[in-house]
Amino acid sequence: MDIVLEFVDKYCFDWVYATLFPLQLPSYNQTNGAVNSTHYNSTASPLWEYQPASSWISFAPGENAYMSRLARDNVYRQIASLYVVTWLSGASIYFIVSTLSYIFVFDKTTYQHPKFLKNQIRMEIKQAVDAMPWIAVLTTPFFFAEVRGYSKLYDASADGPGTWYDWFQFPLFLIFTDFCIYFIHRGLHHPSIYKHLHKAHHKWIMPSPYASVAFHPVDGFSQSLPYHLFPFIFPLQKFAYLALFVFVQLWTVMIHDGEYVAKSEIINGAACHTMHHLYFNYNYGQYTTLWDRLLGSYRQPNEELFRRETKMAKEEWERQAKEMEAIVKEVEGEDFRTYDADVPATKLESKKNL
Repeated sequence: MDIVLEFVDKYCFDWVYATLFPLQLPSYNQTNGAVNSTHYNSTASPLWEYQPASSWISFAPGENAYMSRLARDNVYRQIASLYVVTWLSGASIYFIVSTLSYIFVFDKTTYQHPKFLKNQIRMEIKQAVDAMPWIAVLTTPFFFAEVRGYSKLYDASADGPGTWYDWFQFPLFLIFTDFCIYFIHRGLHHPSIYKHLHKAHHKWIMPSPYASVAFHPVDGFSQSLPYHLFPFIFPLQKFAYLALFVFVQLWTVMIHDGEYVAKSEIINGAACHTMHHLYFNYNYGQYTTLWDRLLGSYRQPNEELFRRETKMAKEEWERQAKEMEAIVKEVEGEDFRTYDADVPATKLESKKNL
């Protein structure tokens, strides 16, 4: 995250901090009627010394970088900056990717599903927007520790275990996080925890791409925790870290988009995750079905989901709804949701054009 921080410092935060917290420049001194002054060289400021975050790319600081009394390495400035970056970058990725998925991937016929909620898209977005600032609060300490040098992030191959590891780190990241998220996710379904944290996300029986971050903040952070722990346990190249950060956001949207292209016994794609939202106690994995299969929580997606003519068929929907209604009584008691099953054709058409 130090590369990102260097970039936003250069093109935004240096000016902001120089404006809000200007450096007190040396004043003119008059002694015995003589005026003595010294030309102030801002780049010679002893407050901090510029060191590029990466040898591959750097963003040399301008004059504003030396014009604030809160230097770039100031603890309070870094925490504040990282919080803003975490919040706004997460929100930007969420809205851009979810909206593109909604426009080009999400099947708007889903609006007619008997378990699609009234005003669901609006509620998903609101829940996500409400959660993201608090998720950023919980996430910022990890990014701050990384920037301060406490993680095992490295820049060049020579700084890491070797060239072989530059490739191995990707499957290792997926294996580690998939393993951890399985147990965290399954733990969130324990009755004493579910009703307080994870129930908010399971409000969406038939999720849209906008449900990808529609969590209780603690729930959302808990399932992201393995991503943040990884670079403190294992070496991770800095640019690989940024790429994986974006990949995680993309994957989270993809498993909520309702497009069942991954008919795989290994990949935990949108079809598997739809089974989870419909029937609650199955398919806790994030990327694979491995741990679900080993620990007895795997449910194979219905064959009907992979054929267009049956995926959106009334008979399939009714079967899903009937089974879901029986399970929801066991998990939650009375169903608290308000559904939008009987959508007028004109209203549905307007929703398709959103």
